[in-house]
Amino acid sequence: EDDDDDDSSIDDDSGDESSSVPSESNSEDDSDASDAEDKDEPNGRSDSALWKTNLAQRAAEAYIGRDLSRVNLQELIYGKSRSVIVSDEEEKEAVDDTNDSDSDDEFFKIRKPESQRDESSSKGGMSQLGEDDSSRFVNGGHTAFDVSVWLQEGDDCVLESIRDQFVTGNWNTENGDADNEDSGDFEDLETGEHFGPNGEIDSDADEEADTEGMTDDQIRELNAQKKANKKSDFDDQYDEGKKAAGVGADPNDENAESEYLDSLKRQKEERLLRNKEEFGEDGEDSRIRHEGFRQGLYCRVRIEGVPCEFLNTFNPVLPLVLGGLTPQETNRGFIRCRFKKHRWHRKILKCNDPLIFSVGWRRFQSIPVFSTEDQNGRHRYLKYTPEHMHCHATFYGHQVPPNTGILAIQRISGNLPGFRIAATGNTLELNESFDIVKKLKLVGTATKIYKNTAFITGMFNSDLEVSRFEGASIRTVSGLRGQIKKTLREGQPGSFRATFEDKILMSDIIFCRTWMPVEVKKYYNPVTSLLIKNGADGWRGMKPKAQLQVETQTPIEVNPDSIYKPIERTEKKFNKLHVPKRLEAALPFKSKPKDESKRKKKSYISKRAVVMDADEKKKHTFLQAVNTIRNEKVAKKKESNARRQVERAKENARKEEAINAALKVTLKRKYRADGKIQAARERKRLHG
Repeated sequence: EDDDDDDSSIDDDSGDESSSVPSESNSEDDSDASDAEDKDEPNGRSDSALWKTNLAQRAAEAYIGRDLSRVNLQELIYGKSRSVIVSDEEEKEAVDDTNDSDSDDEFFKIRKPESQRDESSSKGGMSQLGEDDSSRFVNGGHTAFDVSVWLQEGDDCVLESIRDQFVTGNWNTENGDADNEDSGDFEDLETGEHFGPNGEIDSDADEEADTEGMTDDQIRELNAQKKANKKSDFDDQYDEGKKAAGVGADPNDENAESEYLDSLKRQKEERLLRNKEEFGEDGEDSRIRHEGFRQGLYCRVRIEGVPCEFLNTFNPVLPLVLGGLTPQETNRGFIRCRFKKHRWHRKILKCNDPLIFSVGWRRFQSIPVFSTEDQNGRHRYLKYTPEHMHCHATFYGHQVPPNTGILAIQRISGNLPGFRIAATGNTLELNESFDIVKKLKLVGTATKIYKNTAFITGMFNSDLEVSRFEGASIRTVSGLRGQIKKTLREGQPGSFRATFEDKILMSDIIFCRTWMPVEVKKYYNPVTSLLIKNGADGWRGMKPKAQLQVETQTPIEVNPDSIYKPIERTEKKFNKLHVPKRLEAALPFKSKPKDESKRKKKSYISKRAVVMDADEKKKHTFLQAVNTIRNEKVAKKKESNARRQVERAKENARKEEAINAALKVTLKRKYRADGKIQAARERKRLHG
């Protein structure tokens, strides 16, 4: 029974709090009654029921405390706005001034909003009927709603005064005889138009009143004067509008700048006045609740799920950038991007070496695979990035929208020599997997040749592999194309029969061109430099193989098959073409071989003797003497040139030796300075 009483009392208190807040006297009576009940109860019950005393009042005070604890950071930094749009005194003066002026000016009078007028009139008293209904506390208190006004009865009560404002009321003005008399024709003093009792334009009355007793010439003059007056009024309004907007002012006019500033001030005041009328007395707070924080405002952001390491290692010198992520960006997958090595980076990038990517709001380390797209759409594997061209890079990471910028660096530590940015690019597409292939050539040799058929061995290791490649195209180095047929039962495992376009030779090398798929590694390591004490220097990611070999002084593994060796090709001797006698006799003369056989005996021309007469002997002797002199001169010239070349070679050797000595000294100094700088950097890196 005691438990039931406690539950009922809790429900009563919660019901009081959720309903409209009662008056202070009622809350005091409730608290006194609860105190009296606590005194009558035993000691055990009084201690457990203390939390129920004044529950509604404490909830109201807590709400008021939370409401007043809100701080506007902009007002703390820059102070409250001093711009006063319209004050009560100014409004009263404006009302007094406008009473003396024409009634037309009332159309342009700025009046105070009804909510503000009602609030000023009802300040310090009970809320009126025209006031906006609200459950918010004002100035730390709450005003009760007077219901007795609505409960009055009679012809002059509030209910009867507003009964005809609804659809069920009587809209016919039967008792307004005096108003009906005055609600006949009337004239619009601004436009000069006459209106009938039902609101129609009475143009005939105007024309008759204006043109009564006038001649045609006078009527024309009157119409022209009206037209000129309307045009002058329009021009004046247009000029005033341009002057208010600051358009068309003379730049040489001294008052142009001040008029422009005044127009800007008036526009600003009008905008502030509209905001004040819209958002009421709350002003900036109400506006922020409706439209959110604008640019240039100070705000407090609450972030959930922040690790404690972030607070322990927080560095106030480093700026923090806040950003948001779409639901798609929280998923991981493969990203293919357009990638290019930065032109200031000294080395090209190697495939499967880890890189640190900066994509969107994230920094992470991943292993990219480089490829290039062929004309047939195949993505071919690349071992290194091109020097001055783009390529495709595929890596594993968080998905981002296409055409997002990408930045790649090798390390984030602060002691990197040279340019840090390794490559740049932008994303192209996202997918769960991408097809990347690399070329693989299978080589074999011929064991037996039967015309266009040959037995090939050394290309495959088993009959199963041969069965998978049946029908594949093969080719020789000389360019003969062929096709794989069937496996052989005899010989080395993996041997098969193949056919070619023409008969091949035993010295021909046969190869099969294939494409092997490349797997992209699923490696994702986020950069958590903000959670480490030393920052970027304290974060350690995956190191490339070359860096590990340098740090651990491990020799580079060399594959003997990858070493380039000198190619030795023995000169092949072909037999002479032998044409049978019968075939040679049937051939035309131009196709017959013209090779002359070697003579066993000397010909007549070689055996005949030449006998010269005296004149021919004299000429022959003279020519021999001239040739002897010329040969002697040529020999002397060659000898002098040889001596001169030897001396020149000695002189060039001496100059080369002097240059090499000076260059050696210069390089020695440079290497010594570079070694000192590198040692200093290493000491700084190790000792901080």
